[in-house]
Amino acid sequence: MSKPMRVLVVDDNQDILTACRLCLKPHVDDVLTLANPTELMGVLKVNKIDLVLLDMNFTRDASSGEEGIFYLKQIVAAHPNMPVVMMTAYTDVTLAVKAMHLGAKDFVAKPWDNQQLIDALLAADSGVKTETSRTAASDDKTPLIGDSEPMQAVKQLIEKVALSDANVLILGESGTGKEVVAQQIHQLSARRDKSFVGVDMGTLPDNLFESELFGYKKGSFTGAMQDSPGRMALADKSTLFLDELGNLPLPQQGKLLTALQNRAVTALGAQSPKPIDIRLISATNEDLHQQVATGAFRQDLFYRINTVEIHLPPLRERGSDIDLLLDWYCARYTARYGRPELRIKDSDRKWLHTYQWPGNVRELAHSVERAVVLADGEYLDFSQLARQSTMPVQQDADATGTSESPFLLEYVERKTIQQALQFYQGNVSHAAKALGLTRGAMYRRMEKYGL
Repeated sequence: MSKPMRVLVVDDNQDILTACRLCLKPHVDDVLTLANPTELMGVLKVNKIDLVLLDMNFTRDASSGEEGIFYLKQIVAAHPNMPVVMMTAYTDVTLAVKAMHLGAKDFVAKPWDNQQLIDALLAADSGVKTETSRTAASDDKTPLIGDSEPMQAVKQLIEKVALSDANVLILGESGTGKEVVAQQIHQLSARRDKSFVGVDMGTLPDNLFESELFGYKKGSFTGAMQDSPGRMALADKSTLFLDELGNLPLPQQGKLLTALQNRAVTALGAQSPKPIDIRLISATNEDLHQQVATGAFRQDLFYRINTVEIHLPPLRERGSDIDLLLDWYCARYTARYGRPELRIKDSDRKWLHTYQWPGNVRELAHSVERAVVLADGEYLDFSQLARQSTMPVQQDADATGTSESPFLLEYVERKTIQQALQFYQGNVSHAAKALGLTRGAMYRRMEKYGL
């Protein structure tokens, strides 16, 4: 049974208009379509419309999203009670978040799931956000948020490389969003209809490397009760993401290189290799260029995995994105914990801009979630982060007695690790998780700094 609602769909792509009309027709009373957005206000003036589904980009301005923002502002000014749902490409989610702050009720990403589109419109019309429509607040798939100059460069590179099958190496500090970038490349690729397969190489024990990546046959070792495909076979015709690849020991590097060169894997206990067709994306917070120079990482494997390199900037180098990130995670966690009334104080927002965020976006996300959980009144409670950031820190003196500069990155990293270990009373696993590091990476840093 259709809902008594009249929807206006505004998009200059006739295929999109047709798809929306066919999708929505069984669920609402009427669907009007409009290809020319300049006629929007006239259509709203002479027709009774209950909801507008508005595209972010039009032919005249095909990528910035500013046309969609312009028409949204017009609708909100003339019809303040009119629900508006935005349509956006996957890479424009930051703009969609901006649109929600300007009055849009929700947004859906293209290509959309039909049920998600229907739920989003029905929820926006009723004034209630459902779990399926609340993309920004509750979906575990986090978009790549940011419109700073460094992030614009990253997004442009993603769009260029996604359409190819080139192997990609993503470099950046812990917590900068390397897996988010990998997911986005997959979503924009021709392989997006297949499942994205990820492996955290930093937590993979050496003795399980082959069975996890290449698979095994029944009876090939004690406990192998049935055949099991490895991650590389599961990623056939899709994308394989190898995270923390810099932690891979040299013997395993050789085995991985052989599989990539041969485009085939031989499961443990199997007699013959199985061909695979994968798109490889790798990521690490280690300096692989330096590891190649010292012999810790194979040069031939390095060349194999990095047809294209993407360098993710740390959060301290993209301060103009902090407000967007705060708003995104505030929406996500206030929805998750049922606290929609919570807001961020202006004074806290200013202070959060001065914080250095050693754990990058991951630390910001954890800090916002914790602030939502701790909140008693109408504002998020960032007091724990403030106390942590103002803990007294003694400067170390080198052999000459000269104090080390508190602005050196190594000094900041060492002190941050010390503070995390103090906070978690020496529990390395908890401290590593809070810092966005694997246990192996944490131990290497502790050894490096003599902790």
